[in-house]
Amino acid sequence: MRPRGDWRVYVITGEERSRGRSHVEVAAAAVRGGATAVQLRMKGAPARTIVETARRIAAMCREAGVAFIVNDRVDVAIAGEADGAHVGQDDLPAAAARGLLGAGRWLGVSAATVEEARDAERAGADYLGVGAVYPTGTKADAGAPVGLGRIAELRRASSLPVVGIGGITIANAAAVIRAGAAGVAVITAITLADDMVKATQRLREQVDAALQG
Repeated sequence: MRPRGDWRVYVITGEERSRGRSHVEVAAAAVRGGATAVQLRMKGAPARTIVETARRIAAMCREAGVAFIVNDRVDVAIAGEADGAHVGQDDLPAAAARGLLGAGRWLGVSAATVEEARDAERAGADYLGVGAVYPTGTKADAGAPVGLGRIAELRRASSLPVVGIGGITIANAAAVIRAGAAGVAVITAITLADDMVKATQRLREQVDAALQG
């Protein structure tokens, strides 16, 4: 069985807004900076390319003891030797994803409502991705911000850890944790930083301080 996940600082790669830095470079910087989880979000590339990239990041994360998740593509997560996959409400149904991943890999599920959160838990999810917490330009279909209240609401409605996502920065990450999140998922807070390692370190400091306080 998989151990309990550590979702405190969850860095998502996004090559389209990373100042020319690759998915592997973003992941490497995040790992060096203290990320506790890395997600490969590589849309539009051929499956073979995504699998090859996933395997490179998987090896790096495995050595560092960092969870490695693949966005959307359960098949790539398996072929790429990832620790798990994350699916949205329009992706492969959570129960089907759990069936393919088996008991040994993590499954994250995006949830915006209490019903979606409870369905995800029944389907075998290990954590919930909840957002967009704040306005974001990274994900075109993110919808209107759900706010900190939704973090607290879904935390009460489910026993699963909640990971806040969407518009989260070093400046507002602590508020998301105080609202009940177990961690924060970020893209541009890291990928657009001058120094991605230092940005990850600063985010980790803010999250850890909020969890302790």
